[in-house]
Amino acid sequence: MIRVLLVHDASLVRSVLADWLRREDDLRVYDTSWRAAPGRVASVRPDVCAVDLASSGTPGVPLLGELCRCTTGTGQPRLLVLADAHRPGLLRKAREAGALGYVGKEGAPECLVEGIRRVAEGERFVDASLGSGFLEAAEMPLTRRELSVLSLAAGGASVAEIAGSLHLSHGTVRNYMAAITRKTGARNRVDAIRISQGRGWV
Repeated sequence: MIRVLLVHDASLVRSVLADWLRREDDLRVYDTSWRAAPGRVASVRPDVCAVDLASSGTPGVPLLGELCRCTTGTGQPRLLVLADAHRPGLLRKAREAGALGYVGKEGAPECLVEGIRRVAEGERFVDASLGSGFLEAAEMPLTRRELSVLSLAAGGASVAEIAGSLHLSHGTVRNYMAAITRKTGARNRVDAIRISQGRGWV
């Protein structure tokens, strides 16, 4: 029996998907929100955590790092993500967090079941529909430092606050913002934040 913890913030979607997965004789399915996920990992001790990367109400996946810390170590659950090919930044974050499985939300439900079973066996599983997203994730134009600057800007920090937080000069922060705007093809700082959030980079 494969113990699966389904993580999604939309309770209706989560319950419908969980009920569908429970039809499989070899799956024992639990479900939870992102906020409660770390605690549920500890209590349920699933073999696989299947998480929707874009279901959190805030940009990116703020609890992915915490959840992944819960899922490391011998005998701990493996991570499978539900994702969109048009949000390559989220795919990149999941890959960096050590996810083994990637299932496209536009694909057939049977693909999710196959992904869960393969990941439970310790195998890597990548839905073919996400290929273009992975290519774009590999080509993300922003450096780690630029992402740090942009993430703070997206949170409403001023140039001075970003400079203080990252121990940079005001001029350096402005240079980073100019580079970010150019690389994302944005018109200004606000547009760069909008584009980057849409791609799942921040």
